[in-house]
Parts: sequence; structure tokens; C-alpha cells
Amino acid sequence: MRIISGKNRGKKISIPKNLPVRPTTDQSKEALFNIINNNYYFEDLKVLDLFSGSGNISYEFASRGVKDISCVDNNSNCVRFIKKISEDLNFNLKITKSDALKYLKNCLEQFNIIFFDPPYIFKNEEYFKIIDLIFERNLLNSDGLIIAEHSKQISLKKT
Repeated sequence: MRIISGKNRGKKISIPKNLPVRPTTDQSKEALFNIINNNYYFEDLKVLDLFSGSGNISYEFASRGVKDISCVDNNSNCVRFIKKISEDLNFNLKITKSDALKYLKNCLEQFNIIFFDPPYIFKNEEYFKIIDLIFERNLLNSDGLIIAEHSKQISLKKT
């Protein structure tokens, strides 16, 4: 895994074998961040990264100048890894070990971008549970963006 842009551009990060993760590919990450770059100023963003896993997405935001990033994952090894990389790269990430739904139910902040990439075993209704909770709790700014990474078997179109 590598950081593709910003002050840490090209930095390679080795992921330990004990992390149950599948980091977003460089190609997908580049496309996603090009879209974000054309619509937002990174320095002004407040980001929530749910199901953070390796921290891949959070590192990319931090490298591009985002100062307010919250990472949430329920796996202790993932949380420890994100803390280590955050310290090594001098990123000021807020890292929480928690179940995503529990975190959202207790969250009192609003974000410009909420990114979530749950395990591929998640079903459509679980995605909608998270999305609905974000709106019920008013966790997204009015100009905000929810980004949900999912398998091709998932459809996020409401019928």
C-alpha cells in the first residue's frame, strides 16, 4: 500500500499479515481523490473514516492536508497499526476502537466527508442502516459527502 499524493507522496506502508483488511487500490483511491479535490479544499475538511482497517484512506487525507480526521475500527490490531503509522508519519488522527454503529449512535460531531468500507460480508440493509443513522443523527454537513465502498453484489439504490 502507498500514499499517492500530498506531503507523503510515494510513501510505502507494509501491512502486517494479522490485519483482516483489503486496502482500497491505488487506482480507485486516485479516482476518488481526484473527485474530492475538484469539489473541496482538503485543508477545510473534517473526515470520518469508518471501518478504517489499515488506515489507507485516512493517511491519504492526512497527506493532502486534512487536519481533522477520525478513524473508527473495532479490530484492536487495526487500531494499533493506525496509531503506529499515524505517529511515524506525524499525522494527528483521532483513532477510536469501536463498532461503527455504536460510534455513530454516540457521535456528536458533523463531518464534510464520511467514508465507510465495511467487510464484504455486509448486506444491503446493513449499508442502509449506517446511511440512515448518519442522516438521523445529522452527522453530515449540508455540503457533505458519504462515500461507501462495496462489492459489485451490493446496490445502494433505494427501491
